[in-house]
Amino acid sequence: MAKLVSATYGDALFSLALEENKVEAFYDEVTALQQILAQNPDFTALMNHPKVTKEEKQAVLEKVFAGRADAELTGFLTLLLKKDRYAELDAILAHFMGKVKEYKRIGVGYVRSAMELDAEEKKEIEAKLLATTSYKTMEMHYAVDPALIGGLVIRIGDHVVDSSIRTKLDGLKRELNKVSAQ
Repeated sequence: MAKLVSATYGDALFSLALEENKVEAFYDEVTALQQILAQNPDFTALMNHPKVTKEEKQAVLEKVFAGRADAELTGFLTLLLKKDRYAELDAILAHFMGKVKEYKRIGVGYVRSAMELDAEEKKEIEAKLLATTSYKTMEMHYAVDPALIGGLVIRIGDHVVDSSIRTKLDGLKRELNKVSAQ
Protein backbone atom coordinates (compact mmCIF):
# COMPACT_ATOMS: atom_id res chain seq x y z
CA MET A 1 0.00 0.00 0.00
CA ALA A 2 2.77 2.45 0.91
CA LYS A 3 4.44 1.81 -2.45
CA LEU A 4 1.20 2.60 -4.25
CA VAL A 5 0.80 5.84 -2.27
CA SER A 6 4.39 6.92 -2.92
CA ALA A 7 4.06 6.12 -6.63
CA THR A 8 0.73 7.92 -6.98
CA TYR A 9 1.83 11.11 -5.25
CA GLY A 10 5.39 10.95 -6.58
CA ASP A 11 4.06 10.62 -10.13
CA ALA A 12 1.66 13.53 -9.51
CA LEU A 13 4.53 15.75 -8.30
CA PHE A 14 6.59 14.75 -11.33
CA SER A 15 3.67 15.52 -13.67
CA LEU A 16 3.30 18.92 -12.01
CA ALA A 17 7.01 19.60 -12.49
CA LEU A 18 6.75 18.70 -16.18
CA GLU A 19 3.57 20.71 -16.65
CA GLU A 20 5.08 23.79 -15.00
CA ASN A 21 8.40 23.25 -16.81
CA LYS A 22 10.15 23.17 -13.42
CA VAL A 23 11.71 19.71 -13.38
CA GLU A 24 15.18 21.04 -12.55
CA ALA A 25 13.88 23.54 -9.97
CA PHE A 26 11.72 20.90 -8.23
CA TYR A 27 14.64 18.45 -8.29
CA ASP A 28 16.87 21.00 -6.55
CA GLU A 29 14.20 21.95 -4.01
CA VAL A 30 13.29 18.35 -3.22
CA THR A 31 16.99 17.53 -2.78
CA ALA A 32 17.30 20.41 -0.30
CA LEU A 33 14.04 19.39 1.41
CA GLN A 34 15.26 15.81 1.86
CA GLN A 35 18.48 17.09 3.45
CA ILE A 36 16.59 19.46 5.75
CA LEU A 37 14.19 16.73 6.87
CA ALA A 38 17.08 14.31 7.47
CA GLN A 39 18.84 16.89 9.63
CA ASN A 40 15.66 17.78 11.56
CA PRO A 41 13.87 14.61 12.69
CA ASP A 42 11.95 16.64 15.29
CA PHE A 43 10.14 18.46 12.47
CA THR A 44 8.98 15.17 10.97
CA ALA A 45 7.94 13.94 14.41
CA LEU A 46 5.88 17.10 14.93
CA MET A 47 4.23 16.80 11.52
CA ASN A 48 3.31 13.16 12.19
CA HIS A 49 2.24 13.63 15.83
CA PRO A 50 -1.38 12.54 16.29
CA LYS A 51 -2.15 15.16 18.97
CA VAL A 52 -1.18 18.10 16.77
CA THR A 53 -4.17 19.20 14.69
CA LYS A 54 -4.06 19.50 10.91
CA GLU A 55 -4.62 23.24 11.23
CA GLU A 56 -1.61 23.59 13.52
CA LYS A 57 0.50 21.45 11.18
CA GLN A 58 -0.59 23.53 8.18
CA ALA A 59 0.34 26.72 10.02
CA VAL A 60 3.79 25.26 10.71
CA LEU A 61 4.19 24.26 7.04
CA GLU A 62 3.25 27.73 5.87
CA LYS A 63 5.54 29.42 8.39
CA VAL A 64 8.51 27.20 7.49
CA PHE A 65 8.14 26.97 3.70
CA ALA A 66 6.15 30.00 2.50
CA GLY A 67 8.47 32.29 0.57
CA ARG A 68 11.35 29.83 0.88
CA ALA A 69 10.09 27.02 -1.34
CA ASP A 70 8.22 27.03 -4.62
CA ALA A 71 4.52 27.72 -4.10
CA GLU A 72 3.53 24.53 -5.95
CA LEU A 73 5.82 22.45 -3.74
CA THR A 74 4.44 24.08 -0.60
CA GLY A 75 0.93 23.42 -1.91
CA PHE A 76 1.87 19.81 -2.54
CA LEU A 77 3.07 19.42 1.07
CA THR A 78 -0.22 20.96 2.25
CA LEU A 79 -2.16 18.51 0.07
CA LEU A 80 -0.28 15.58 1.62
CA LEU A 81 -1.16 16.92 5.05
CA LYS A 82 -4.86 17.31 4.18
CA LYS A 83 -5.04 13.81 2.67
CA ASP A 84 -3.28 12.24 5.70
CA ARG A 85 -0.32 11.21 3.54
CA TYR A 86 2.39 13.31 5.14
CA ALA A 87 3.79 10.22 6.89
CA GLU A 88 4.65 8.88 3.41
CA LEU A 89 6.63 12.02 2.49
CA ASP A 90 10.06 10.33 2.40
CA ALA A 91 8.86 7.57 0.07
CA ILE A 92 6.97 10.06 -2.12
CA LEU A 93 10.02 12.30 -2.48
CA ALA A 94 12.25 9.28 -3.20
CA HIS A 95 9.84 8.14 -5.93
CA PHE A 96 9.80 11.66 -7.40
CA MET A 97 13.61 11.79 -7.42
CA GLY A 98 13.71 8.42 -9.18
CA LYS A 99 11.32 9.72 -11.86
CA VAL A 100 13.44 12.83 -12.40
CA LYS A 101 16.63 10.77 -12.66
CA GLU A 102 14.93 8.50 -15.17
CA TYR A 103 13.74 11.56 -17.13
CA LYS A 104 17.24 13.08 -17.11
CA ARG A 105 18.75 9.66 -17.94
CA ILE A 106 20.81 9.49 -14.75
CA GLY A 107 21.53 5.91 -13.76
CA VAL A 108 21.96 4.95 -10.12
CA GLY A 109 24.47 2.15 -9.67
CA TYR A 110 25.36 0.21 -6.54
CA VAL A 111 28.67 -1.63 -6.57
CA ARG A 112 29.82 -4.06 -3.88
CA SER A 113 33.39 -5.32 -3.93
CA ALA A 114 35.49 -7.48 -1.64
CA MET A 115 38.09 -4.74 -1.26
CA GLU A 116 38.09 -0.96 -1.53
CA LEU A 117 38.27 0.15 -5.17
CA ASP A 118 40.68 2.91 -6.16
CA ALA A 119 39.62 5.96 -8.18
CA GLU A 120 40.81 4.48 -11.48
CA GLU A 121 38.82 1.26 -10.97
CA LYS A 122 35.70 3.26 -10.09
CA LYS A 123 36.19 5.39 -13.19
CA GLU A 124 36.49 2.24 -15.37
CA ILE A 125 33.33 0.72 -13.88
CA GLU A 126 31.36 3.93 -14.44
CA ALA A 127 32.64 4.20 -18.03
CA LYS A 128 31.66 0.58 -18.73
CA LEU A 129 28.17 1.13 -17.30
CA LEU A 130 27.68 4.27 -19.39
CA ALA A 131 28.81 2.39 -22.51
CA THR A 132 26.43 -0.54 -21.91
CA THR A 133 23.33 1.42 -20.82
CA SER A 134 21.29 4.31 -22.20
CA TYR A 135 22.19 6.61 -19.31
CA LYS A 136 24.00 9.90 -19.89
CA THR A 137 25.51 10.03 -16.40
CA MET A 138 25.78 7.69 -13.44
CA GLU A 139 25.30 8.27 -9.73
CA MET A 140 27.52 5.63 -8.17
CA HIS A 141 27.42 4.14 -4.68
CA TYR A 142 30.26 1.86 -3.57
CA ALA A 143 30.40 -0.54 -0.64
CA VAL A 144 32.93 -3.09 0.58
CA ASP A 145 31.67 -6.60 1.37
CA PRO A 146 34.53 -8.98 2.30
CA ALA A 147 32.11 -11.94 2.11
CA LEU A 148 32.28 -11.66 -1.70
CA ILE A 149 35.91 -12.93 -1.54
CA GLY A 150 36.59 -11.27 -4.90
CA GLY A 151 34.82 -9.83 -7.93
CA LEU A 152 31.91 -7.41 -7.99
CA VAL A 153 28.15 -7.23 -7.58
CA ILE A 154 26.63 -4.38 -9.57
CA ARG A 155 22.99 -3.35 -9.30
CA ILE A 156 21.18 -0.77 -11.40
CA GLY A 157 17.46 -0.74 -10.68
CA ASP A 158 16.19 -4.31 -10.95
CA HIS A 159 19.22 -5.52 -12.89
CA VAL A 160 22.00 -7.29 -10.99
CA VAL A 161 25.30 -8.53 -12.36
CA ASP A 162 27.02 -10.80 -9.86
CA SER A 163 30.58 -11.77 -10.76
CA SER A 164 31.69 -12.41 -7.20
CA ILE A 165 33.80 -15.41 -6.30
CA ARG A 166 31.34 -16.19 -3.48
CA THR A 167 28.50 -16.67 -5.99
CA LYS A 168 30.71 -18.75 -8.29
CA LEU A 169 31.71 -20.98 -5.37
CA ASP A 170 28.07 -21.36 -4.32
CA GLY A 171 27.16 -22.35 -7.88
CA LEU A 172 29.98 -24.85 -8.01
CA LYS A 173 28.87 -26.30 -4.67
CA ARG A 174 25.29 -26.74 -5.99
CA GLU A 175 26.59 -28.49 -9.10
CA LEU A 176 28.78 -30.81 -7.03
CA ASN A 177 25.83 -31.63 -4.76
CA LYS A 178 23.75 -32.56 -7.82
CA VAL A 179 26.49 -34.87 -9.09
CA SER A 180 27.03 -36.55 -5.72
CA ALA A 181 23.27 -37.01 -5.21
CA GLN A 182 22.99 -39.06 -8.43
